[in-house]
Amino acid sequence: MNKKNIAILGSTGSIGTQALDVVRAFPESFEVAVLACRGNANLLIQQAIEFKPKQVVILQEESYAVVKESLKNQAIEVLSGEQALCEVVTLDEIDVVLNAIVGAAGLKPTVKAIEHGKDIALANKETLVVAGQLIMDLAKKHNVKILPVDSEHSAIFQCLTGEEENPIEKIYLTASGGPFRGKDAEFLKGISKEQALKHPNWAMGAKITIDSASLMNKGLEVIEAKWLFDLEVEQIDVIVHPQSIVHSLVQFQDGSIKAQLGLPDMKLPIQYALTYPKRFKNQFERFDFMNYPNLTFEKPDLGTFRNLELAYTALKNGGNQPCILNAANEIAVAAFLNDEISFLGMSELIEETICHVAYKNNPTLTDCFESDAESRRVAQDLTHKIHKRKLY
Repeated sequence: MNKKNIAILGSTGSIGTQALDVVRAFPESFEVAVLACRGNANLLIQQAIEFKPKQVVILQEESYAVVKESLKNQAIEVLSGEQALCEVVTLDEIDVVLNAIVGAAGLKPTVKAIEHGKDIALANKETLVVAGQLIMDLAKKHNVKILPVDSEHSAIFQCLTGEEENPIEKIYLTASGGPFRGKDAEFLKGISKEQALKHPNWAMGAKITIDSASLMNKGLEVIEAKWLFDLEVEQIDVIVHPQSIVHSLVQFQDGSIKAQLGLPDMKLPIQYALTYPKRFKNQFERFDFMNYPNLTFEKPDLGTFRNLELAYTALKNGGNQPCILNAANEIAVAAFLNDEISFLGMSELIEETICHVAYKNNPTLTDCFESDAESRRVAQDLTHKIHKRKLY
């Protein structure tokens, strides 16, 4: 395998730092061409000094001077802002763009990278939630691979290898159930952000951890799966699997089911996306069945965890509704983490935002950006009203 040049967007987050662990393990196979992050200047500087990329981007422009000064003796170009993020992914030498930016901010650089023929290792599920049809059409037009990094979608992707001629009957996305599996709405009324941030199996960033606790993460994954694997809504099912060993399953038209199993470690799907179609021998801990004698499965509680049902409804309605859902959820999670709304209030805010934003049946990319911005404004206004009611 020739050495791959990688751009890592979101290099200081959970996925980005683990991707760099993979690069460290295979220095003869990977070169880091670009590192980008939102605002963790100190870690970005450390990463840049170690990996010596051609360019680094820090989205928060107020941190630019610190990064620039710290890297002045390095042969590294330092840039800042959203426009710079979209420009660096077009570098000729880049082979793969690993997009691990949180939220809809990952959409624009993904579009730019695809237009310049770069394969995408996609950890930013919001890209496909906001503009799934447009992104997949664009990837097809430019002959670009979309390689899933999410453990569930990577599992489906791996199960489908060698099955190109065999239609999918159904896929099952597994969910851990988060820290509140089995709890009822009465219990959830009083939970704190500290409780919600304690995921039982995975170490992740704050936003995705809250999404996992509310099952919105699984809802976003349902929407992402629809576009990645060209499925109808009815072909996508969610099952709760507390042990997080079976990462997802594919059922074929003859009734056979394939599953991908392994310990809950994101480095494995990251490595597979970067080395695809090959598998590299690594030193990761191996799964032992004797340590997990019981693997259990159950239905998700859609009545209590309404975010998953809201995501299914948005996908069925189509148009710009998944985009509205995603934008409202980003505002809702931020408001919950800022103690402005309750855990259950997130679902109420999302549902109300969907009702207030105009529906568009066949949105263009411009429509998606406009719907995203409008949904954020509406959700923010609703948040302020809810917060005022709490105060008075």
